[in-house]
Amino acid sequence: MSQNSQKIEKDVNASTASKILVICVDRDNDIGEKTGIITPVIGRDACIEAAQRLALEDPEDADSNSIFAAIKTYEDLISKGYQTEVVTIAGVEDRGVQADQKILSEARKVLEVFAADGAVIVSDGEDDESVIPVIQNILPVISVQRVVMKVSRSVEYSYAVFGKYLKMLAYDSKYSKFFLGVPGILLLIGGVATIFGYTAEIFAVLVSILGGAFLIRAFDVDRAWSNLTKPTPMGFIRIFTMVAGILLILSSIPAGISSVHTNILSGDAEWVAIITDRVIIGEFVSGALPILWIGLGSIFAGILLSNWIGGVPRQITDILRIIVLGALYPTVSQFTKIAINEESAFTLIPPLLAGLAATLVSATILFKKYRKHKHQEMVSD
Repeated sequence: MSQNSQKIEKDVNASTASKILVICVDRDNDIGEKTGIITPVIGRDACIEAAQRLALEDPEDADSNSIFAAIKTYEDLISKGYQTEVVTIAGVEDRGVQADQKILSEARKVLEVFAADGAVIVSDGEDDESVIPVIQNILPVISVQRVVMKVSRSVEYSYAVFGKYLKMLAYDSKYSKFFLGVPGILLLIGGVATIFGYTAEIFAVLVSILGGAFLIRAFDVDRAWSNLTKPTPMGFIRIFTMVAGILLILSSIPAGISSVHTNILSGDAEWVAIITDRVIIGEFVSGALPILWIGLGSIFAGILLSNWIGGVPRQITDILRIIVLGALYPTVSQFTKIAINEESAFTLIPPLLAGLAATLVSATILFKKYRKHKHQEMVSD
């Protein structure tokens, strides 16, 4: 008996589960994308057929081995006398929240067919295992088995793997855009600048482009933008409110400048003295504050509306974001009065406490409502 089988048997014996569901998780839906198989796949024979078709379509995909490992785990538990079923469930290609929602939905469908009271999760990596808390919402997870491929450690294999990844960087659009596109742009700009004698000046441009590319990839700006611009009702709402919010935020700057008294700016005052003058800062913030807050509120409201229409369970966070924005407004407004009129700093305390109280009360009400809703869903299931 292998070490994994012994561990699973030990975990199962330690639990009180009588009907065990062996679940193979494919979070990025390779099985559906590559074979067209609709998940969930329920039963030993159906899982064997699905694994074989996936292995034929892509022999290098580790998910087929995960399915076979789940089948072996199922057979081991059957041989020990446990009442067991094996299934394969999948998410979506882009992973994320939609993948977790699909996995949860498929797990509920499986439980309608086989009313298990414990689950053994089989996966080929940490990404698939990240859905364990999702499954635990409806079914206790008693054991987790990670499938690790045994491969050759020879130098030839290392070169083959290295060549494979180089090929991915060159021909896979997901990777080539960054690893070839960005250096290609930098080399092209550098070459053209050298021809026209702008070698020194172009260095700052190249560094800026490279830094911008790193920031975009590090904070997933490209993925966020692609999700934002999808031709869906949610995408159009996000685009409209985002553009409107940004325009309002930008327009708050001239509004703030126009609210500063011109006699303060007259004369030969230096810019350092102007931007450090508390009265000027107070008047600028006071003039910019309403439009700035409306712009931020527009963006937050767009996120709330698009998530609500799309059925994404994040309304509590979105609503709290708007509430906090509104609760902070009196405090910031009072700060501008302190700067302009030399009022006491203690006048900040009442609006600060009022905003904090409003935030805490709102959060309490929303979380109680959320827990009640979740409890009703669990009872109905």
